[in-house]
Amino acid sequence: MREIVLATRNAGKLAEMGEIAQEFGVRLLPLPAAVEMPEETGRTFLENARLKARAGSASTGRPVIADDSGLEVDFLSGAPGVYSARFSGEGATDERNNALLLERLGETRQRGARFRAVLVLSSPEGEWTAQDEWEGEILREARGTGGFGYDPLFYVPALGRASAELSREEKSRHSHRGKALRRLLALAAHA
Repeated sequence: MREIVLATRNAGKLAEMGEIAQEFGVRLLPLPAAVEMPEETGRTFLENARLKARAGSASTGRPVIADDSGLEVDFLSGAPGVYSARFSGEGATDERNNALLLERLGETRQRGARFRAVLVLSSPEGEWTAQDEWEGEILREARGTGGFGYDPLFYVPALGRASAELSREEKSRHSHRGKALRRLLALAAHA
């Protein structure tokens, strides 16, 4: 089984993406504790993913997949976007980010949103990128206990449930990150 480092220390993301990678005969390894990731200074998801993938590959000498993903809310002109993980400022947590999102949306009926994911695989053999998005709406209150981040507030009309109400398998099949990772691994396998 081929091993690729995933440039994250987020256990939820590693578990979610690790299951998908196994479909392609790939085992995702966590980012070694000694490897420092660069600050996400990019203005786009692609710039941030590329920064992390290249830095991780240079530090480990191995192929590295990095993603930058986030929530884009129409009413907020695409925010929080690349700032999704740190939307509520220094020391941001999922709970604080979700509370701020609900506060900013208030009572508006314009609740359209999408999760967007951009992934980059950087290795000595080359570099590949893939992206996808997942359309939905922002709920007025959290639902479900699965997932992480904005999952309890992200409602998927096509499925009639919040992302946090989906099984891991359902989320993997439908989510922005799952679809982008499958594309990326398929591209890299045929290169």
